[in-house]
Amino acid sequence: MIFFPNAKINLGLHIIGKRQDGYHNIESAFIPIPIHDALEITENNTEKTVFFSTGIDIPSDGKLNLVERAWAILKSAHNIPTVDLDLIKKIPIGAGLGGGSSDAAACILGLNEMFDLNIPEKKLLNLTGQLGADCAFFIKNKPLYAEGIGDYFSELEIELKGFHFVVIYPNIHVSTSNAYKHIVPKPAKKDIREILSKPIESWKKDLKNDFEISVFKQYPIIKDVKEKLYRAGAIYASMSGSGSTLFGIFEKEPSTNFSEYGQVWQFSL
Repeated sequence: MIFFPNAKINLGLHIIGKRQDGYHNIESAFIPIPIHDALEITENNTEKTVFFSTGIDIPSDGKLNLVERAWAILKSAHNIPTVDLDLIKKIPIGAGLGGGSSDAAACILGLNEMFDLNIPEKKLLNLTGQLGADCAFFIKNKPLYAEGIGDYFSELEIELKGFHFVVIYPNIHVSTSNAYKHIVPKPAKKDIREILSKPIESWKKDLKNDFEISVFKQYPIIKDVKEKLYRAGAIYASMSGSGSTLFGIFEKEPSTNFSEYGQVWQFSL
């Protein structure tokens, strides 16, 4: 079976406190977007699950890939068969788009479907939560308000249909852990849900991503991309997550060519 894990963007991101466990408490709005990887899962009738990837090269940290870890977690809970996991990687890595988390969630959902496990959503959320803070978002895969370390979600009422999105990956890998090192947590002045309830024209003034200040200092080109989105007529533009991807929201498709800044996607939700 073939599955198509999608990316996400953040509408606002406040880093509001450092926890005793070393993680940070945040608040953000997660929005799924139509940029995809492809994951094929095939039962292999052998004694070993095999992971293989093509497309964007996935750096190795000596640990199992998130997709392999997703299979292992489900194996321990439900004793599923071994499989071949073939990933075509298209969502950029170190881009603030959540591609690795989405791949892991797609593996959990795919295995659940393939082997008729009928795992309830609450348990699926718990399983994916073991893999990473934002993995559980991709189980629900709809606009959600995120709290905690990005692992506690609640409903978010937001309407973005009819707006045109431009998403730009400037070919820069930003380490999330390194980005956090340059952050001084502070309480948010306004709740992101309150900001998003206002007309989109007001977001430029109030809707902030706390990572932008430090990331823009390290990589001025990323700041330049955001400014170009505004010059092209964006109603709102921001960096997603800890970067480096930028996105702009437009009333209609802009005439500007953004290809000189990196990989570009355009779509309407």
